[in-house]
Amino acid sequence: MLKRLNVIFLILLLAASIPQTHPVYAVDHWAQQLTQLLNEDPDLQGAIAGVSVRNAATGEVIYDHFGNIRLRPASNMKLLTAAAALSVLGEDYAFKTEVLTDGKVKKKILNGNLYLKGKGDPTLLKEDFDKMAAELKNLGIKKINGDLIGDDTWYDDVRYSTDLSWSDEQAYYGAQISALTASPTSDFDSGSVMIDILPGKHRGEKAEVNVTPATDYVKIVNRTETVLEDGKKQLTIEREHATNTITISGTLPVKSKTQKEWIGVWEPTRYALALFKQSLVEQGIEVTGKTKTAITPKEAHVLHTRQSIPLSELLVPFMKLSNNGHAETLVKEMGRVVKDEGSWEKGLEVMEEELSKLGINTSTLVLRDGSGISHVNLIPATQISQLLFSIQDESWFQPYLNSLPIAGSSEKMTGGTLRNRMKNPLLNDTIRAKTGTISTVSSLSGYVKTNSGQTLIFSIMLNNLLDDRKGKKIEDKIVQILVNS
Repeated sequence: MLKRLNVIFLILLLAASIPQTHPVYAVDHWAQQLTQLLNEDPDLQGAIAGVSVRNAATGEVIYDHFGNIRLRPASNMKLLTAAAALSVLGEDYAFKTEVLTDGKVKKKILNGNLYLKGKGDPTLLKEDFDKMAAELKNLGIKKINGDLIGDDTWYDDVRYSTDLSWSDEQAYYGAQISALTASPTSDFDSGSVMIDILPGKHRGEKAEVNVTPATDYVKIVNRTETVLEDGKKQLTIEREHATNTITISGTLPVKSKTQKEWIGVWEPTRYALALFKQSLVEQGIEVTGKTKTAITPKEAHVLHTRQSIPLSELLVPFMKLSNNGHAETLVKEMGRVVKDEGSWEKGLEVMEEELSKLGINTSTLVLRDGSGISHVNLIPATQISQLLFSIQDESWFQPYLNSLPIAGSSEKMTGGTLRNRMKNPLLNDTIRAKTGTISTVSSLSGYVKTNSGQTLIFSIMLNNLLDDRKGKKIEDKIVQILVNS
């Protein structure tokens, strides 16, 4: 009897030691696919790929490929900036812009200076300045017997982040950061103007050029020519350094579509001030003094306050469209709110402190800006996947998740930078992730629902690419493997 029991026990022991082949095979199969892709894809030869995949429910790392190697994140940096900003400022946080005066109104004349004080709002449009001017008109003001003064001292006067390339200066994604600024459209590309270029009606005519908002703050030099229908579009648009002179040169076929371009202005504080003065004039309010910048005196009193949309709503254009200006503004705002200094230095200190609270090992990071435009930023993929896991328990996680682009969704404010990728009806609302691109770098990190019903967290960072566009195709292949896992 004892011998029989020993045999049964031995059989049970051996059965328990035999691995469960089906689930292990399933994991190994997709893991092998990923490893083969990462090791054998010709477009990754000579490049570095950092990949980290976690179980969204447990946080367990279920796949790792150089996940602890520090790599340039490009705009995946915004995942960290958004999380820190929500944690520090709160999802209901709004930016303010104030109109103040140090004078008094008598017989419809404001005897004193009028101040426009910016506090970081990146969403100010021309129509908002119109509303401010209308409020002054409603107060009975028809004339300002004083100066019109812009106050941008809520932040410091450093306009560009440390590592911004000089070649990005005129680009909307490299626009100057100021506490007082303006945007051309509801995409809120602060500190820039939008330029529409239409071909002339006949060959040899100059193209028609329109600027949004309509302003004389920028000067357009039109050196274009309309050519025959089968001609090629060969346009160049350049803003002269340290000026707002924009030269448009080249040819445009007679039946070509409208060309659009966004150009960062030189000195956004004066840009916003110029738009406000234009609105005052349009409301019939005369300004007798100069237009300049200065600090608002303590004795000035508020005539009107404009409040922006809350951070939860601002996150949508910020993250969906990967808005660099919003990222850098949020960094400076965190510095201003927590350390009373609106600078990159203080803002990045706050960001690092907050990320540590959110479970990130900040000793592994190099943070140089909030947008990821710097080639000096360094983050391991495993730290991004860790962040995306840990924030799921935060009260503000839902607006964070809602801000991520949804792959294949064609509507701009839904699909964002992923709207033209992975356009498969079977993947509807399956992939929510943040893209990233700078020269030689491509990244993609977020959440994916697998065909088996699991949610996985992934971070993919590809560095030293010869063609970052091919990096996008590799990322899409990786995500598809995860969907099928």
